Amino acid sequence: MKSIWIIGAGRFGLRAAELLSGKDSKMDITVIEKDKKICEQIEGMPFKAVCMDGVTYLDKNLKIQEYPDWIIPAIPVHLSYKWIRIKLPKERRLVTIEVPHKLIMTLPNPFKGKDGEIYISNADFICPENCPEPDEICTYTGKPRPKSLYKALESIQYNDFLSVVIQSRQLLPGLGGYTPKALFEALAEITASKTPVLLSTACRCHGVMNAFKIS
Repeated sequence: MKSIWIIGAGRFGLRAAELLSGKDSKMDITVIEKDKKICEQIEGMPFKAVCMDGVTYLDKNLKIQEYPDWIIPAIPVHLSYKWIRIKLPKERRLVTIEVPHKLIMTLPNPFKGKDGEIYISNADFICPENCPEPDEICTYTGKPRPKSLYKALESIQYNDFLSVVIQSRQLLPGLGGYTPKALFEALAEITASKTPVLLSTACRCHGVMNAFKIS
């Protein structure tokens, strides 16, 4: 890990920045936060701070698949969905639709967000903040883990929907992110799609999903 963008400086974003900067003082960490008061509070900390809306920053500054090394979403929106919506070619218009109810009922512990996104979790409890995401046994329950959520979402076959999943990978215990390459690959797949799309961002246990069609 050399360069990391953390989108949001709330509890989770600041925790990520502090853990990563403590691990390696030479790491290039940029925290993007739109709240001016929070920006003032984090000035002088051992990472860069940019006072700007996170989605806008990603739109204006994410240019290539090789930089930064990792993006950590830490704002209460489905960041990859917001970015892809902006970056689609002008002739490919994204129209949000509801995730089908019958599909939602097949997902583990789903609940709907304020913008129609569906949050999904293999856990019906609050996970330890520093969970190492082990392969076989759940840290909290001590029981065998269910199927990795990102794999389950990748395998969805529902009507004519295309299921696109951006995998969030663990960088440190309880801390995950994805690469720019994963975003650009998802954008290319969605741009070429002629069917409705389910776009999810997910790790082994938790995820978020939006549904849309391209006109």
